Amino acid sequence: MKFVIFGLTISSSWGNNHATLWRGLCRCLSQKGHRVTFFEHDVPYYAGARDLYEMPGNDELVLYENWYDIAPRALREARDSDVAIVTSYCPDAIAATDLILGSRALHVFYDLDTPVTLSRHARGEVNFYIGPRGLSDYDLVLSYTGGGALDALRDDLGARLVAPLYGHVDPEHHHPSHPRDAFRSDLSYLGTYAEDRHASLEELFIEPAKQRPHMRFLIGGPLYPDAFPWRRNIHSVRHLPPGEHAAFFASSRATLNVTGPDIARMGWCPSGRLFEAAACEAPVLTDSWDGLETFFSPGAEVLVVRNANDVLAALDKSDAELKTMARAARERVLAEHTSNHRTEELLALVSDAMDRARGSRLQMATER
Repeated sequence: MKFVIFGLTISSSWGNNHATLWRGLCRCLSQKGHRVTFFEHDVPYYAGARDLYEMPGNDELVLYENWYDIAPRALREARDSDVAIVTSYCPDAIAATDLILGSRALHVFYDLDTPVTLSRHARGEVNFYIGPRGLSDYDLVLSYTGGGALDALRDDLGARLVAPLYGHVDPEHHHPSHPRDAFRSDLSYLGTYAEDRHASLEELFIEPAKQRPHMRFLIGGPLYPDAFPWRRNIHSVRHLPPGEHAAFFASSRATLNVTGPDIARMGWCPSGRLFEAAACEAPVLTDSWDGLETFFSPGAEVLVVRNANDVLAALDKSDAELKTMARAARERVLAEHTSNHRTEELLALVSDAMDRARGSRLQMATER
């Protein structure tokens, strides 16, 4: 099959979790004989931190500066495709939606930011990547978040057919590695700064650093403000491309996963970082949210931490205890949460949606 995708970015992992997810899916689709053309609006902040320049196999990355210049090419690609996907946070999502609706392709929306989408809708705010008809024109809506979010996408935004397509990890890039002195730490955290996660970082990262001044803490990621409460034992790496993740995680006795409050309240939304860290065999400490036990076994594969004391208790565990847990988490990821698993799920969902769409169109033709 041929896929055309209109997304936020695949070329740069700077400040977003979309890029690495798409890279894993596209590589696996290519290996299975499918072809992808990915349209990405070329913006300075991604261009300045670009870490992918070529797509796998016969796939193609189309970087464009102006939608109207690229629209004729995009229309040709959509008309020649079996599946056309528009994603959340795509700068030209509404224009791309109007374009693909005129094609024979299966019309798919993939919301990689479902809690944000639903929270904005509930507050009466505009989601710039969803038009006035909501999601009703799509044959299939995929959601990075499961649970009650799937009902909300149907009830609040009019989606007709909804299914989860969770995060995942590409084991070819995230795997056990040799530690590196520059990344050495007792506890690490990899993530772009977000104000809504600040309170959790204060409790689960900064407070433990305050109480254990002899330990080394490391943050990897951009956009941390000057006013961030750095301490002498908290160090930082501004931007870490995916190729550096394995060494980053391998150099930590443990790593922390923090979930934004909107996401945590909704639940069923494991971050890509959670899978990446586990695939690299890093002992993972994570905050709690509904559905966590569906992806990992708390206590056996990850440790749930609710406050600074929980974090300190985890850091007091022996290296052997932490490594046993980390190995179990890696085994779980390789068995259930790789990019190949999600690609198989995507293909099955697309095939089912195609059958439904053909049936619906046949029924409409019969009724005429």
